[in-house]
Amino acid sequence: MSTSDRDWSDLYEAILTGDADTSVRLVEKALEADVDPQILVQQYMIPATDEVGRRFENAEYFVPELLIAGRAMKGALELLRPRLAERGVEPTGRVVIGTVLGDVHDIGKGLVASMLEGGGFEVIDLGVDVPAEKFVEQAKASGADLVALSALLTTTMLEMQSVITALEEAGLRDRCKVMVGGAPVTEQFAKKIGADGYSRDAAAAVALARQLAAA
Repeated sequence: MSTSDRDWSDLYEAILTGDADTSVRLVEKALEADVDPQILVQQYMIPATDEVGRRFENAEYFVPELLIAGRAMKGALELLRPRLAERGVEPTGRVVIGTVLGDVHDIGKGLVASMLEGGGFEVIDLGVDVPAEKFVEQAKASGADLVALSALLTTTMLEMQSVITALEEAGLRDRCKVMVGGAPVTEQFAKKIGADGYSRDAAAAVALARQLAAA
């Protein structure tokens, strides 16, 4: 069997176990063998991310496992992105994500961003303490399908409403779905501010994003 025809399930295992060095090495080897990058993503990497999410949902994995699996996925994706772009492969959707103005908590938001990337989305991560106008600017510039808002403080939750209002005023709400999350955020709050969806954790965020992108 040639290298290009081989089974790359060890890439699946490397991401599942959070072995970033191995995941990068395997992708490098696959690309040298001219393996279609879409095969690596669709058959091994996205299923690995989905399994990480399933294990988290079932309390078999916890936040540390999500973080290292996300790191392994991110390293592999950085190598594959240019090849996917060359072949005109479209992502599942485009997501602008950030922690809202006044809030500097990054870990949860970063975890969601990594899981979304692993789930096949193109992610534009704006970081923390992001004003509403920056979300609007990036959503417009990138042609985003989704805007994902994070807050860890009850005092900054209301800033999510400001972002949704700004998107409406910019005429982007018909195109951009909004999903929200963070420790103090609830589904009831999400409905109250007019968000399209609420996710309680990073694993659930991928399923929600897929649902919203397909709507």
